[in-house]
Order: sequence, then C-alpha cells, then structure tokens
Amino acid sequence: MAGGLEPHLEALRRELHDPAVLSVLVALIAVAITFLIWRFVQGRRSSRKAVLLLGLCDAGKTLLFARLLSGRYRDTQTSITDSSAVYRVSQDKSTNVTLIDLPGHESLRLQFLERFKAAARAIVFVVDSVAFQREVKDVAEFLYQVLVDSTVLRNAPALLIACNKQDVTMAKSAKLIQQQLEKELNTLRVTRSAAPTSLDGSGTGGPAQLGKKGKDFDFSQLPMKVEFVECSARGSKGEEGEADLEGLEKWLVKVA
Repeated sequence: MAGGLEPHLEALRRELHDPAVLSVLVALIAVAITFLIWRFVQGRRSSRKAVLLLGLCDAGKTLLFARLLSGRYRDTQTSITDSSAVYRVSQDKSTNVTLIDLPGHESLRLQFLERFKAAARAIVFVVDSVAFQREVKDVAEFLYQVLVDSTVLRNAPALLIACNKQDVTMAKSAKLIQQQLEKELNTLRVTRSAAPTSLDGSGTGGPAQLGKKGKDFDFSQLPMKVEFVECSARGSKGEEGEADLEGLEKWLVKVA
C-alpha cells in the first residue's frame, strides 16, 4: 500500500514546490481565514439583540417604550428598574429586537447600563427637546459616560439620539441639539483629559480621548454610526392622538 502511494506523494511534493500552486494555496487559505473572521463577527453581532433606551429622568423613555409596543398612550412614572419586551420591526415575525427601557435616575442609570451594555445591538438615547437647554450639561455628561465605555466602543452599536416631545412649541430642533451636544462633549473631553488619573485606574472605564485628538469633537468621529431624529411619544393631540415615531420606527427596521 505504501509503495503504491509513494508516486502520488512525490508528485504532490513537486507541485507544492511550484510557485503557482503555492500562490493558489496561500490565496485559498487567506479567503478561508477571512470567511471565518467574518462569520465570527456576524455571530457576535447576531447574538446582540437588545435595543437599549437611555436618557435622563422625564425624557419620555417609558412612554416611548409603551407606544412602540402597543401604539397606545399610558400614564408613566419614573422607573426604578428595567422593562423589556420583544418588538417586531415588521410584519415578518422572525425579525425582532428586544427593547429594554433603563432607568434614567442618576443613581441607577450607570449600573443598569453596565448590566445590559454587552447585549446592545443599538442604543436609543432619548432627549427631552423642551427641557434640553437647561439639561444640556447633564445630558452631555451621561452621553459622554456611554460613549467612552470600553464595551460600547468595542461593540460599536448603532446610536440614535431621539429628540422627543417635538409636539411642544418650545421644543429644540434635532440640529440644534446635535450642535449643542457636540460642543458640550468637546468641553467634557478637554476637562476629562486634563484631570489626573486615579491610582487604581478607575474612572470613565474607557479612553480619556473622545473623538480625534487635535480636532473639535463631532459625532462622525465615533466608531458607531450616530443619527438624530425628531419624535413625539405623546403626539400632537395628546392622549387621544397617535405618537409621531416614524423616524424612530424606520431606524429600528435598519438596525434589526
């Protein structure tokens, strides 16, 4: 048997010394490795099915959560724990994500983010467009903590800034909110990078530098895609009317 295989083995040895054959083998190996890496990345992404609803207290997260799931208005109160439910993004029942509404209270929001951030396919950061001018520093502080988190940076979930309560006359536009947030985040970046590092290495949990060094911050510098939409969970007709969530719903279809 061994004697019968020897001519074939010798022919294989000669072919492996052929530069053309070696080039083909190297190319095939490279393609195989690329395919395995792609499958691994896709597998990790497909395992992340959560869309996190973040924001300050009274931004309208819980009403937005309820409207997306049922379409109906309901009275809400400040959340002290998370709420989750499966949201079907289309008529295709197999296409869905898990919406998770996280508390916005300052003493709770980071611990709940810590619990769910690894499962996040996408993040909806809800902003109160009416109270934005007086809350801009608090909004930027929380958003900064989200954006410099090492897990968020590594997974780069899609990020939507949902400018809620657009049914109110005094609501600020998405464009103005974006400009003001970029300005405040840039200021935070400067002050944080100038602060001394703690002895135990704790702090933001991510790099000191947000965005590109030497340039004023803007959202295009982030590793994740960031979009802004204007919406109203309450709706222009209040409790009896329909919510204005078209932009948010279209975005959820894209990220599902």
